[in-house]
Amino acid sequence: MSFNIGLSGIRAASSDLNITGNNIANASTVGFKSSRAEFADVYSASILGTGSNAQGSGVVLDNVAQIFTQGNINYTENSLDLAINGNGFFVTSNNGALSYTRAGYFGTNQEGFIVNNNGERLQGYGVNAVTGKLNEGVPTDLRVDTRAANPNATSKVASTLNLNSSSVRPAGAQNVYDSTFATEYNAYITDNGLDPDTLSEADAAAARAQAGTAALEAAREAARSDFDPSDSSTYNSSTSVNVYDSLGNAHVMTKYFVKTDANKWDMHVLIDGQAVAADAAGNPHQLSFDSSGALNGVKSFDLTWAPLDANGDDAGAAEQTFNLNLTGSSQYASSFGVTSVVQDGFTTGELAGLEIDDQGMLIARYTNGQTKTQGQLVLATFANQQGLKPLGDTAWAQSSSSGEPVIGAPGTGTQGLVQSGALEQSNVDLSEMLINLIVAQRNYQANAKTIQTEDAVTQTIINLR
Repeated sequence: MSFNIGLSGIRAASSDLNITGNNIANASTVGFKSSRAEFADVYSASILGTGSNAQGSGVVLDNVAQIFTQGNINYTENSLDLAINGNGFFVTSNNGALSYTRAGYFGTNQEGFIVNNNGERLQGYGVNAVTGKLNEGVPTDLRVDTRAANPNATSKVASTLNLNSSSVRPAGAQNVYDSTFATEYNAYITDNGLDPDTLSEADAAAARAQAGTAALEAAREAARSDFDPSDSSTYNSSTSVNVYDSLGNAHVMTKYFVKTDANKWDMHVLIDGQAVAADAAGNPHQLSFDSSGALNGVKSFDLTWAPLDANGDDAGAAEQTFNLNLTGSSQYASSFGVTSVVQDGFTTGELAGLEIDDQGMLIARYTNGQTKTQGQLVLATFANQQGLKPLGDTAWAQSSSSGEPVIGAPGTGTQGLVQSGALEQSNVDLSEMLINLIVAQRNYQANAKTIQTEDAVTQTIINLR
C-alpha cells in the first residue's frame, strides 16, 4: 500500500511541477492566465463506507484551476492592439466556430477583416448601410472599410460675428448722401416758397426729413452700384469660408458688409466671385440691429447657387441651396470680428487611421478631417469562467460548465472597458512560481523517500530466514 501512496504523491508532485512550469513558460504570453493544481486526499471505501480508523490511500489531482485575475496593461503603438480592463473576453470566429480570448493581438487581413494571429475574425456590431447606426444585438465579423469617404455638399453655414457700430458709410456712398441731401433740402424750400433766411424750425425739420429720406435711398443705391469686392473702399468688412458642392469641390464664400445707415447694413454674398443676391433684382441681403446691438429681423437666408470651376465654367455639380444663419451676431463699438463659423460640408477623404475607444467603437479617421463609426466590438462574460475549456493559442471555448456567454458592448453590464494600443500581459507571478517549484521538488523528494523506506521494509521481510 505504501508503494501506491508514495507513487500517487510523486504523480501529484509531478503534475504540480508541470503546471508551475507551464506558468513560467508563459510568463510573457499576452493574455495568458495562470493555473494552479488543486489536490484531494484518497480513502479506500467498502460497501458500507469508510471506517472510522481508515487509513489514507494517497493523493489525487482534483482540479487544474485557472486564475482569471487581471494582468498588467502594456502600451504599444499599434491601434489594433487591444487590452481588456475588467471582465470579459474578446469573441473571435473561425468559420462560425466561436472562441474567447484575452490576447489582443489584432490586425487586418487582405479583405479588411480584423483578425488575430490565427486568422480568426473579431466579432462586433456592424453598421447599417442605410441608417448608419449600429446593428446592436447581432454580432458579426468586424471589417475595416478602406474606401474613400463620400463628399458632403454644404447644407448650412452658421456664422457669428460683430460689426463695428462706429463704422461709417463708404466714402462714395457718403458723398452721394451729402450731395443728395443738399439738393433735396433746397428743393423742398423752393417748392414750398419758403425764405431760407426766415425758415421756421418746423419747416426746417420737414425739409431735413424729406432730404434725409431721399439722400439715404440715393446713398444706398450708390453703395450697391459702387460695390466692388476688389476695392476695399467700397465696403466696411469682409470674411470668407469654404463651402462644398455635391462633387466635394471647395468654393470660397465671402461675405462683404456695407453700412448704409445707423444700425443697418447690406451684406453682399459672393461664391467664387459669383454674386448670390437676395432677390431677382440682384439686391444684397439686408441686416438690421436694435439699439442694444442685437441682430433682429431676418437672421438666416437661403442661398441658391450654381457651382463653377476655376475657369468660371459649369463645375458639373448640381445647383444647390444652403442656409446661412447669422443668429447671435451683434453690432457693438468694437472692431469687426468673427467669433464662430460652422459649415457641414466636406470634400472626399482617404482613410488615414483607425481608433478604438474604451467603449469598443471602431472609428475611421479620414484625410478630410471627418470621422466615421465602422462598428463596435463586443465582449463575452460567463457565469463560471473556471468552466471554460482551454483550446491553446491563449483561447477558450464554451462548455456546459461555463454556461452561456453574455455578449455585450464594453462598459455595459459587467463587461470591462477596452484599451486601444495596449496589450494585457500574463498574470503569472514569477516569484510565486519559483517558490512553487521548490515546494513541488520537496514534495517529489519526500514521496520518493516514502517508496524507498517501504522498499527497505519489504527487503527486510524478504531476508527473514
